[in-house]
Amino acid sequence: MDDRAIARLRLRSQRIAGGKFAAPEEAAKGLGALQAQDYGQALWAIGLRTSGAAAADVEQAIEERKIVLTWPLRGTLHAVPAEDAKWMLRHFAPRVIGQFKRRREQLELDDAVLSRCRELIRRALEGGRRITRPDLMELLESGGIATGNQRGYHIVFYLALNEFICLGPLEGKQQTFVLLDEWVPRPRELSAEEALHELTVRYVRGHGPATAHDFAWWAGLTVTDARKALESASGELRAVQSGGTAYWMSRDVSDEAGEKPAGTFLLAGFDQFLLGYTDRAAVLHPDYAPRIVPGGNGIFQPTVVSDGRVVGTWKRTIKKKGIDVDVAFFEPVPGAEEQAMSEIRRYCAFMGLPPGNLRVFYD
Repeated sequence: MDDRAIARLRLRSQRIAGGKFAAPEEAAKGLGALQAQDYGQALWAIGLRTSGAAAADVEQAIEERKIVLTWPLRGTLHAVPAEDAKWMLRHFAPRVIGQFKRRREQLELDDAVLSRCRELIRRALEGGRRITRPDLMELLESGGIATGNQRGYHIVFYLALNEFICLGPLEGKQQTFVLLDEWVPRPRELSAEEALHELTVRYVRGHGPATAHDFAWWAGLTVTDARKALESASGELRAVQSGGTAYWMSRDVSDEAGEKPAGTFLLAGFDQFLLGYTDRAAVLHPDYAPRIVPGGNGIFQPTVVSDGRVVGTWKRTIKKKGIDVDVAFFEPVPGAEEQAMSEIRRYCAFMGLPPGNLRVFYD
């Protein structure tokens, strides 16, 4: 496979091109998990991969407890199927908990303080109640627990990693927290071996072709463990060599699928098409990388992808009467401007607002 085939196959395995998932929760399951540190972008990342979905449908899936937002992999907020949140946290969060031990010590968040936080929050949320982040910080402060200097964030982070709380639906513009045991009363139970196998297969089916290093990065595993997991799943997955590197794919996918051209798409910020891999060379030219993460600040801009390559960025301004959208191409791409306009209208329909001022230009 060459880079173009890899990029096209990834578009199809991620359901950006080709067939879509039938429901928002199926998109979260099909990719294993989708990054969700920006709520609005996460809605579009799910909606882009779901047939006929509107933003309200994705939010309804969260409200109906079909999708949960929590921190199961790499200490990063993800959207996951609700029934899978607990086994993901149980088997993949402990490594992250260990990595942040020193930071908790610096913030003087010892077992006694964290136990006190847990009790205060339990009393506030028992019985299916929700609490916004500002109110949660106020609750802790009134209980004698300081939340400044990132203490509040690390308290929430630690309790979420330990399967105690998760994010619930929005209340106005504020995300809420709920008790995970109450929010997901019937979780799936998987052993460590079962959990690793399921995550491995889901990742490759939803991201392939991908390398062991890609999987290790995405799941927060060691490369050794990632390689072992991929080899153990070889009954469902297969490795294809390219440039001396093994790329893993589902056995259901033919190599010929990488020969079919793909269209132009507007992807969310932090989209899995980039962040699902540690090596992005097949889809992102190194000269363009600084434009995707300006200043190297870790904030991934929404991207324009044409035939599997990142060729621009886009931004939207949501107003009461419509959505203004600017698309900035890095280079001329035959036919991409017209396709981009079509994708803008698709995004506006997803948001339930008419297109406003639309601009396509070269930067």
